[in-house]
Amino acid sequence: MRGVAAALLALLVLAGCAGERRAQPARPPDIRACFKQLEAMDGVRFRRVPDRRDSASCGWRQGVQLLDVGVPIRGAGTMTCPVALGVARWVRETAIPATRERMGSPLVGIDSMGTYACRTRNSRPGAPVSEHASANAIDISAVRLADGRRITVKAGWDGEDRAARRLLRDLHKGGCRRFNLVLGPEDGREHEDHFHFDMGRWVDCR
Repeated sequence: MRGVAAALLALLVLAGCAGERRAQPARPPDIRACFKQLEAMDGVRFRRVPDRRDSASCGWRQGVQLLDVGVPIRGAGTMTCPVALGVARWVRETAIPATRERMGSPLVGIDSMGTYACRTRNSRPGAPVSEHASANAIDISAVRLADGRRITVKAGWDGEDRAARRLLRDLHKGGCRRFNLVLGPEDGREHEDHFHFDMGRWVDCR
């Protein structure tokens, strides 16, 4: 009987694993519609950036530079229109209201670790090319408050400040509503200090 019970338990474990959510293919973006939506957003300003090709797998097309989304974003360079639209919506619909609600102080700035970088995923030799290699991603490392506090993903995710922990989880969850792929500290060491947002070919939230 013990052998049968063990076998049944193993089957249940396997079934549970099989039922885990997996990344799903994303729909190709409609670039023309993206620019129309970005242009229609009140208070959002941007400029188009000429196409760039650094190698067979690196560069961008239809790039933009966000000039104003309500709060300054340090370190954000050229990004694709879908990423820019996602950032603008995430800032306005998630970051600004969540920061005031959770921390009791207005959001005055966001720190980014960059957008474009000609490299593989997590800079690993032999890995697939990163969405950063086409400026189709942005990494967010911290938010800055009007009262002088700076909430970082690295220190705040599992830190002692309960409000900061809740805020960072709000920011992560909000990103999952606006971007195709979102990776954070729960994904592993590569993302322990930032949120990775991209508009690549796969939809997942980790």
